[in-house]
Amino acid sequence: MAEDAGLTTGIAHHGAARLPSVDIDSFNIELKDDEGFLGDRASKGAFRKILDRWRKPLRKSDEDPFGDEPSDKISKKKLDELLVGDDTEASAVVHSAIEEFAQELAHVTRRFLNTKAWAKTERIVVGGGFRDSRLGELAIARTEIILKSEDFKVDLLPIRFHPDDAGLIGTLHLAPSWIFEAHDGVLAVDIGGTNIRCGVVESRWKKAPDLSKAAVWKSELWRHADDEPTREGAVKRLVKMLKELIAAAEKENLKLAPFIGIACPGVINEDGSIEKGAQNLPGNWESSKFNLPASLVEAIPQIGDHDTAVVMHNDGVVQGLAEVPFMQDVARWGVLTIGTGLGNARYTNRKRENGKDDKKAEKKDKDDESEKSEKKAKKARKADA
Repeated sequence: MAEDAGLTTGIAHHGAARLPSVDIDSFNIELKDDEGFLGDRASKGAFRKILDRWRKPLRKSDEDPFGDEPSDKISKKKLDELLVGDDTEASAVVHSAIEEFAQELAHVTRRFLNTKAWAKTERIVVGGGFRDSRLGELAIARTEIILKSEDFKVDLLPIRFHPDDAGLIGTLHLAPSWIFEAHDGVLAVDIGGTNIRCGVVESRWKKAPDLSKAAVWKSELWRHADDEPTREGAVKRLVKMLKELIAAAEKENLKLAPFIGIACPGVINEDGSIEKGAQNLPGNWESSKFNLPASLVEAIPQIGDHDTAVVMHNDGVVQGLAEVPFMQDVARWGVLTIGTGLGNARYTNRKRENGKDDKKAEKKDKDDESEKSEKKAKKARKADA
């Protein structure tokens, strides 16, 4: 099955480094320090541990404003309310946790920016579930200020779409633009360690060929972590969800392209197998005997009158791809997704809307070299003086 998987797309390779709009310079980098994986210092769980540390001094004097509620059980909504509420002590605890987390996120981001793959990154969008909160937005803004105070010339912005929608909308950028000309939308799948989300994404290509007006038309969520299915059971449920979405689209006369885009954790091989990083999914998804794209093509061989094509990529990559239309004023940009871990990807814009090769990266390189040469020349003149 795995041997044929690369042939089932008919469009592009899975996990490709070159996509219609961008080159993917790197993704899923696993940086380490003495304590382990660096991304663990800026994850959703890391923030909860920081919050818990700030509560400890208050617990000793029975003044913890959160009472006995565990830090990992306090909802983001409640934390957001406390930020602006009348309980100044509770607000101070949350603000303190945000500040410490921002320092950690700045440290991790700094390490990424110092790698060769992330060199000259001009903008970073931050997604993942943590971003979908006021406290997340404050942490992102504070991180940007910290980095700029250290002369890092990079912007940090929350991802534009809701993270759940971004994980589906980004799959549009895995497909060539011609596929949208005669169709209204595509099927999209976002697989996570807790949930599997499927949806129909409208490209709205006629209104905006750059896909900036794309939107999720309909989606379904299955919290597989509650059911603890086998791998085969998970695939069976996924197929059922997709077939229901196909039926719903047909009922509403929404013409689907014969394409399924998949966002999945891990390092995705060209043939659609998963090399590593899928340990939180139900069952062994890294087995040489398992290939999700091939399984879906077998279960859904046609959409409409055409053979189904499936393209799968890393979930962090796909979430970032939703931002492609809005990143055209920079040459190089990246994404960090704060969730169970820290997803990451770096992109270089490859083409403009008019189809010409993007020259901005090349121009910036020349400008940077000119600036370096000028600085060296000034130092030389001072030395001579």
